[in-house]
Amino acid sequence: MTSPETLGSLGESQVLARIFPRLPAAAAELLGPGDDAAVVAAPDGRVVITTDMMVHGPDFRLAWSTAHDLGWTAAASNLSDIAAMGAVPTALVVALAAPVDTGIDFLEQFADGLRDGCHALSPGCGVVGGDLSVSDTLTIAVTAFGDLEGRAPVTRAGARVGDVVAVSGVLGAAAQGLALLFASAPAPDAAAAAALRREHPAAVAAQLTPRPPIADGRAAARAGATAMLDLSDGLAIDARRLARASAVALDLSAVEVARGSAAPTLALDGGEDHSLLATFPPGIALPGGFRAIGTVVAGEGVLVDGVPYLERSGWDPYAGWDGAAG
Repeated sequence: MTSPETLGSLGESQVLARIFPRLPAAAAELLGPGDDAAVVAAPDGRVVITTDMMVHGPDFRLAWSTAHDLGWTAAASNLSDIAAMGAVPTALVVALAAPVDTGIDFLEQFADGLRDGCHALSPGCGVVGGDLSVSDTLTIAVTAFGDLEGRAPVTRAGARVGDVVAVSGVLGAAAQGLALLFASAPAPDAAAAAALRREHPAAVAAQLTPRPPIADGRAAARAGATAMLDLSDGLAIDARRLARASAVALDLSAVEVARGSAAPTLALDGGEDHSLLATFPPGIALPGGFRAIGTVVAGEGVLVDGVPYLERSGWDPYAGWDGAAG
């Protein structure tokens, strides 16, 4: 019987030779993987940059997520941060540290997830380089680059009193999926996760393979959004960050927040949806999939129907991890 091919049995050069052909090319790529560094066109003269890390345990569970899921999510979470600045994602650099006995098929599926995520969420964005290393804990680090196309970046600091608060994407679905996974299998179990994928496909997919509305970041910027951010940690937490940066308060409508959501509490306090929260001048037509959920008012913090709201949970990697891996 032939032993399975692993990172340790193949070595870095052979592993890279297997992975490179599976990675998506970037439209802005002038020189891609294989050299000491990549070269990416920046016609705007400015580059939007973000980075994110995913660590086995606090950020994902291998008993729940496939390698393809992880590649998709690594792309999606970073593409969303670029979109939240009103920019168009152009390229990703991906670093991965994995146990030496990790099968090469795992890395191939991970690369396929990166490719499929880029193609589905932001066509033209691709992987232009990265790094491989060995670690007892599977760790994924992605740096993403974006193009502002001549526009000013949309930051968290521009919301003004009277602006409309709007969201594009789902609210609470990822938190619902995570709650289902933990309720079904407190000790993460692959069979239970597979059953949940069949029984609750939308909620579990929202957690394991999110589909943030990347194109709506550009649409919001072109429509005149005054402020915007990615909802990675939960609506209440992230809305408070936008409010603080803009020195205003956001008064949200409970009815509108709950519309189409798994539950009002999950919509407000659940994290990892990677939807976009933005503010727009009153009277303009909201672009793309944005829908109004509130108004910018004088004051500070987040209110729901005029009453101050204190978030109950949300995503916090320092407070939310139970120490397990799975």
